[in-house]
Amino acid sequence: MFKALVVEKDAETGKTSAAVKQIGVEDLPAGEVLVAVDYSTVNYKDGLCVGPGGGLVRNYPHVPGIDFAGVVEESSDARYKPGDKVVLTGWRVGEAHWGGYAQKARVKADWLVPLPEGLDTRQAMAVGTAGFTAMLAVMALEDHGLTPEKGEVLVTGAAGGVGSVATAILAKLGYQVAGVTGRPETEDYLKGLGATRIVAREELAETVKRPLEAETWAGCVDAVGGAMLARVLGQMKYGGSVAAVGLAGGAGLPATVVPFLLRGVNLLGIDSVMQPYDNRVRAWARIARDLPMDKLEAMVQPATLEDLPQLGADILKGQVKGRVVVDVNA
Repeated sequence: MFKALVVEKDAETGKTSAAVKQIGVEDLPAGEVLVAVDYSTVNYKDGLCVGPGGGLVRNYPHVPGIDFAGVVEESSDARYKPGDKVVLTGWRVGEAHWGGYAQKARVKADWLVPLPEGLDTRQAMAVGTAGFTAMLAVMALEDHGLTPEKGEVLVTGAAGGVGSVATAILAKLGYQVAGVTGRPETEDYLKGLGATRIVAREELAETVKRPLEAETWAGCVDAVGGAMLARVLGQMKYGGSVAAVGLAGGAGLPATVVPFLLRGVNLLGIDSVMQPYDNRVRAWARIARDLPMDKLEAMVQPATLEDLPQLGADILKGQVKGRVVVDVNA
């Protein structure tokens, strides 16, 4: 038997509740690989799945946790053998499939990625889905021509999980990074990650009637969406790109096509869930190389399985800073 955070739904009231319980390997869903989980994390989707509404979960009982890192215990797939260190993000694990909020997980081999040299399982989850997404965003901006010489890069939602890692990676790569935050108390934290200046959220939170403003940003990693993304599009330099990774500010986009037509601006959608295997391997290799581990450690907030119901509620309120690393064995 082992510990897991199990979300259950009351058949009469429809309300869900989450609690740490003991389950067995026989309770786990089918899959080719059994992993002894070391660490998981807390993401916005996890908050939705753990919270009282159940969010993205369709079938109960359910074990949330959209990512995890650990060591292979058993495998019927030749690509993995006992003792291999692996990481999993995406593939709707933790939503449609049981996830990482347990001491063991059984998943399809296709969903796993070998942990690259230079990263341990704790560091992998300090990176987690948020950091993996941040690296995909940086790679997409580079693939569309962004270099440090082009100018300043904006990171919205900079104190959050994706924004924190994006800021640290960009700074290490030599970029001037402007971090947007609505929390003034995070200024020192962001400058410690390498942000060269802080932009108050209010400066970008409102749309303006002008479809184009002064050319300001060479690139942008946007975790906010909504009105802020629309505003940023009108401030991009000619040929600049925005990597869209989130919608904390809403799913609507009150923008015009003018920035695309007159400035050749690129809006790049970043999906981490169904990302092809080869690009996953490429992204994790870049993380091991380009993410400063001392900066990564500064982002980490440790947690246990018992902490998850509260942390799930906190992240939905925008009250979680940096990266939460969940030690499922603590």
